[in-house]
Amino acid sequence: MNWHPFWLSLQVTATAMLGILIIGLGLALLLVRVPFRGKLLLETVINLPLVLPPTVVGYYLLFVLGRGSFLRETLAIDWLFSWQAAAIAAMVVGLPLMVQTARAAFEEVEPDMEGAARVDGAAEWQVWWYITLPMARRGIMAGLILSSARALGEFGATLMVAGNIPGRTQTLPLAIYDAVQARRYPDAEMMVISMTLIAFGCLWLVYWLGDRDEKRASRQRKTSSYFS
Repeated sequence: MNWHPFWLSLQVTATAMLGILIIGLGLALLLVRVPFRGKLLLETVINLPLVLPPTVVGYYLLFVLGRGSFLRETLAIDWLFSWQAAAIAAMVVGLPLMVQTARAAFEEVEPDMEGAARVDGAAEWQVWWYITLPMARRGIMAGLILSSARALGEFGATLMVAGNIPGRTQTLPLAIYDAVQARRYPDAEMMVISMTLIAFGCLWLVYWLGDRDEKRASRQRKTSSYFS
């Protein structure tokens, strides 16, 4: 089995994960905390990759990265058919999961606690770092894990903007497709098992984090009821 697609997939996913974390948190906070006209439209656009075929998402990305785009014509950045294009495609398809999960987590943060911190003289960044983020950490971690797993498995949009170039842009899902087409079933089986184990581990981690926090909350409720 050629391990290059595996390591390339990890590189692409790690890059996409960084973008998902930064952009996803920013968008989630914007949707939760800032009232503005067009919020429904923005949320709809963010979630479009969840319902559009991946090839359609890839087609739109061609306009963003391809000939005539701002990136290529003005900034002279040509990322088409490169691993960077694969990372952008992976980030776009994984971003909605992060935004929705982080948004739900931020909505569960008690505004009274943030307000009390402000009354005590805390700056906004301190409220964000010491109050909001810790209280929303479970949802943020779950969203990051799920969106990263989705980014790892991206196929259609990656094929449109990065191609399927062995040793350059061929990620693990594309390598599986090639192996099946070439009837290299032992290689395909190894890669399929690898991706299945990674996906299983990501889902298990999400459920484990949720179960751990639920047990901790249950113990706290029991302790508080005992002393009340």
